[in-house]
Amino acid sequence: MFDLLVKNAHLATPMGVGPKKGQTLGEITIMPGVNIGIAGGKIAYVGHDEPPAAQVLDAHGQLVTPGLVDCHTHLVFGGSRQNELALKLAGADYLEILAAGGGILSTVAATRAADFDELYSRASNFLDDMLAHGTTTVEAKSGYGLNLEDELKQLEVAAKLQSDHPMDIVSTFMGAHAVPPEYKDNADAYVDFVVNEMIPVIASKNLAEYCDIFCEAGVFDLEQNRRVLQAAKNAGLGVKMHANEINNLGGAVLAAELGASSAEHLIASNEADMGALAAAGTIAVLLPATSFYLGKDYAAAAKMVEKGIAIAIASDFNPGSSPNFNMQFAMTTACLKYRLHPAQVLTAATLNAACAIGRGSCKGTIEVGKDADLVVWNCPDLDYLFYRYGNNQVCHVIKSGKIIGAM
Repeated sequence: MFDLLVKNAHLATPMGVGPKKGQTLGEITIMPGVNIGIAGGKIAYVGHDEPPAAQVLDAHGQLVTPGLVDCHTHLVFGGSRQNELALKLAGADYLEILAAGGGILSTVAATRAADFDELYSRASNFLDDMLAHGTTTVEAKSGYGLNLEDELKQLEVAAKLQSDHPMDIVSTFMGAHAVPPEYKDNADAYVDFVVNEMIPVIASKNLAEYCDIFCEAGVFDLEQNRRVLQAAKNAGLGVKMHANEINNLGGAVLAAELGASSAEHLIASNEADMGALAAAGTIAVLLPATSFYLGKDYAAAAKMVEKGIAIAIASDFNPGSSPNFNMQFAMTTACLKYRLHPAQVLTAATLNAACAIGRGSCKGTIEVGKDADLVVWNCPDLDYLFYRYGNNQVCHVIKSGKIIGAM
C-alpha cells in the first residue's frame, strides 16, 4: 500500500536525471488522467491503475508538475531596500547605487547588524511563502556578510533551516559578492582574505556545496575571479559565477574553462561565450525577473537554446534587484520575454534547475525513484499555467510525499 496516491492528474514533466538542451529542452511527458503513487517520500508508481493507498488526493484532472526548483536565490539577509526604487526611477543604475554605498553594501550593513534568530525567522517566512507558490527546492547564496563572522552566520542560518524546514536548501558561499567597506580601493587584499581565510573555514565546516563570485566592472575582475574559484575548487567546492550581467569581462568563458556547474545572469554574453558554455556543459541560469525589475535587457535565451546550452530559470530573489520569490512570475516572464515555449520553461525551472545545483538525480521530474516533490495546480493544462499571471495558481504542494500546502 502506498502512503499517498495522487489520482486523476494531468501530468506534465520532463524525464531523466541530466540537463536538457537544444530540442530536448521542450520534450516533456504529458499524461492525462494518471495516478501517482508515493511511498517513503519517493515516487513509487506512475500509471493508470489505482493501487491502494493510506491517503488519496484527487487532482480532479488538474495539472500536476514536479515541484519548482529555484536554483539562484540570496535567501538570508537583513533589512530591505525599498528606498532604492526612487533612485532607479530617477535613472540611477545598479553600479552607481553600489558605488555610492548602497545596493549590496546597504544589505551588508543590515545583515551584519541582525542576529542569528532574526535572520532565521525572516528566511523561514520567505521559505514558507516560496513553498506556498510551488517552489520545493532552493539554492541559498551568502554574500551579505563579507567578513568571516557574518558569512558564517548566513550559512549557519541556511544549514539550520535545511534541518528544520520542509524546503530543501542547497547552500552557496558568495563571500566575493562585493568589496566590503573596510577593503575599499583594495579588492586584491579582500580576495586574499577570501582565498586564505574564508574558503578554508567554510569548506572545513561543510557549510556550502558551491562557491560563487560576482564578475563585474567595479566589483571583481577576471583574475580575481580565477583566484577565488580555483581556491574553492581546491577546497572541494563546486563553482558558479555571476557572469556577464552588466558588462562582459570574460566571465562566461572563465566559467566554462573552470568547469563551473553554472554561469548566471549572462545578459551581456556573445556568441563566443555561448560556444564556450555549450562545449563545457555549463548550465546557463537565467533570471528574467531581475531584468524585469531593473528595466534592463533580457538574456538571449532562445539563442542559447539554439547553441546547445542547457538553460535554467530562477527567481534571483534578493532585496535589491529582484525582491520577488515567485517562480510562477519568473516562468511566465521567461515565456513572454525569452520567447520560450511552456514546455521549455517547465524543464528549465525543474530538471535543469535541479541539475544546476547537483540535484538532478533526485529532483525535477515525476518518475519512479525521484523524491516526491509535486505541485497540483489550479490549471487544466500547462499552457494555462503560463497564460495566467499575477495570482498564485497553486492548489496543493506535496513535499517529500506529504501534503504541506493547500490554497
